[in-house]
Amino acid sequence: MDAMGLLFFVFVLAVFLGIELISRVPSQLHTPLMSGSNAISGITIVGALVAAGTAHGSPLATVLGTVAVAAAMINVVGGYLVTDRMLAMFRKKDEGKK
Repeated sequence: MDAMGLLFFVFVLAVFLGIELISRVPSQLHTPLMSGSNAISGITIVGALVAAGTAHGSPLATVLGTVAVAAAMINVVGGYLVTDRMLAMFRKKDEGKK
């Protein structure tokens, strides 16, 4: 149970740190930083899969690992969608299309 408590502590710490970090980033830098963080989010998915897979029979650890995988996937997909939207603003519009 000590490992589970440590994992929960790291999770809660990551949530608070993420909220503080994102709230202090200026809006002009948010999208470029998000596009750069997609690789880190991929590493997060691997860590979440490891956490979900090495639960050693604990249903709570399996549920938390599964939630971590889902949250990491939402983060990656959202990051790519925002990056694509940002890059679309810089593309030249075709003359024939309206």
